[in-house]
Amino acid sequence: MIPFKQLLKKQRTFFATGQTRPVEFRVEQLKCLRASILQNHPKIEEALYSDMRKHVFEAFGTEVTGALDEVNAAIEHLDAWTQPMDVPTPPAFGMAQSRICFEPYGNVLLIGTWNYPFVLCLKPLIGALAAGNCCILKPSELAPATSRVIAALVGDCFDEAYCAVVECGAEGMPDILAERFDMIHYTGSTRVGRIVAQAAAAHLTPVVLEMGGKSPCIVDRTADLALSVPSICWGKFLNAGQTCVAPDYLLVHREIREPLLELLCKQIRLFYGDDIQSNGDFGRIVNEAHFDRLEALLAEGTIVCGGHTDKSDLYIEPTILDGIRWDSSIMQEEIFGPILPVVTYDDLSEVIERLSAREKPLALYLYSDDEAVRQRVIRDVPFGGGCINATILHMLNPHMPFGGVGSSGMGRYHGRWSIEAFSHRKSILHQTPTAEPSLFYPPYDDHVQILKRMYLE
Repeated sequence: MIPFKQLLKKQRTFFATGQTRPVEFRVEQLKCLRASILQNHPKIEEALYSDMRKHVFEAFGTEVTGALDEVNAAIEHLDAWTQPMDVPTPPAFGMAQSRICFEPYGNVLLIGTWNYPFVLCLKPLIGALAAGNCCILKPSELAPATSRVIAALVGDCFDEAYCAVVECGAEGMPDILAERFDMIHYTGSTRVGRIVAQAAAAHLTPVVLEMGGKSPCIVDRTADLALSVPSICWGKFLNAGQTCVAPDYLLVHREIREPLLELLCKQIRLFYGDDIQSNGDFGRIVNEAHFDRLEALLAEGTIVCGGHTDKSDLYIEPTILDGIRWDSSIMQEEIFGPILPVVTYDDLSEVIERLSAREKPLALYLYSDDEAVRQRVIRDVPFGGGCINATILHMLNPHMPFGGVGSSGMGRYHGRWSIEAFSHRKSILHQTPTAEPSLFYPPYDDHVQILKRMYLE
């Protein structure tokens, strides 16, 4: 790999040639990327096991298929997604035509994260390339095996003047962020997201920030618990709870609290058996620092089930914590692990008021068979996106935009919304010449009457 400054200069030169602009070129590159993913999926799965102890089903089912869904949608629909959009023109403009064109930003920096280290690098990469940009991708150093696989995969597909991977630790990020990019996409924590945003602001660089937050899961008294509990447990304990849109905590109506807690504990055993640590379906915490942080949270509330840990194995058992209050310390920061605190409520109005006063979460989940409750929560609680009677699935649909709001992120991507995220929307008005003098040119004389008739009569 050539020095970073030289690499960026090389990519700027290549972008200026215009080779990335034709849709045909972009589609061919995406097809090459898809072929490489299909060919190398066993290596991707092995790397994910090495980094996170991910079972092959989770590795393929959440990471490989997520990237394939994204690239397949882009290949199939890219021509339609990139077509200029015709929009209405005010009547006073005469016969003018107005349209919006999608123009690639140019040189894009993509900063990946560690919890889904393959798919959360590949999805923004696919979107940025589909939009016609040159890209520098920086995978997470906390998932080194996956980072190496991504670097090899991208290196096999693309010339570094078009798309390249830079592998470095946190110590290398200040130098990277000091450079001027045309756009930056970041996935990770809110703390680091603020650093990225500040660095981008120095160059007035647009950013998409995909972060996290404490995503609530409301279980209404009308919920079908037999269907709700497996869905909640899957969403929470997938990837050992290290999912940015996992249910961070449960808000449970008092009338169903006892049966829900009982069913949650039973479901954990149905999923993972009695010896969870020996069950290959359940993953591990990414490193000791995160393990120590999570283990300290187990001191709060009452452990209903779970609670066992083994630092030598980076193992934390799926755990349900009862007796948690809104002001408990576990309710202040995103958990990002297999610990599920339960807060009991009596009145939905209080829940909505509390949630509306907190930082806006990346996701919200509601289990309810009451349509009025569903509509009220969707209308009155701000959040990035979510599901009714399900978890996680909204993020996996490449045909819906994904993104946060407030401290959980800014901007959105996936599918056609990635074209919007990684493109400048250039507005063009094409005036048709006429024999009549323009309404807007002086001398005005009676022009004011003509204009007022257009708008007031």
